[in-house]
Amino acid sequence: MALGNLFKRKASAPRAQVRADRGLLVFEHTSEVIRAEKLLKASGREIRVMGPPPEIQRGCDLVVEFPLMEKLDILRVLAEAGIPPMESVPVTGPLLAPVDLFQVKDFGDYLMVRAANMKLTVDKRNRAIVNVSGGGCPDVPYIAARLIGLTLDEAPAPREIGHTLCGYALELAYEEMVRLCSS
Repeated sequence: MALGNLFKRKASAPRAQVRADRGLLVFEHTSEVIRAEKLLKASGREIRVMGPPPEIQRGCDLVVEFPLMEKLDILRVLAEAGIPPMESVPVTGPLLAPVDLFQVKDFGDYLMVRAANMKLTVDKRNRAIVNVSGGGCPDVPYIAARLIGLTLDEAPAPREIGHTLCGYALELAYEEMVRLCSS
């Protein structure tokens, strides 16, 4: 696999593109976002967890982006599951575009993906995980010890071995790293 140009970061703003057909679900707690994401993805819906735009920073530091056409059904499913959002906001302009959770930094032979406050660094030559850092959750040292030295193919998904917000953020970084390394 030729990785030379694969990991070059595009010079773009961290905000996602504005799509008038999308909406944002705002939740009070991160645990609700995690539960909503799991439920909606399991039902085959096309959603993404993103950072909230500054104009609607209420509740936790994550929002769920969803197709507006499915709003009523999604709200019904979430209410039935006992996790209704605080509010649902249509993305109507650039100020309401969600913020991408990922930051990618290319260090030559190494690539780092940051999701929220968690960072995962991989050796691009062999896809080995060389560093896990960030967060302040008690399971971070355990997760790091389980991942460092393994390749992306060998490593367990952080969500399987961590049970905190940091483990969730590291799972997002891990999934993005796998996506980048598979392209």
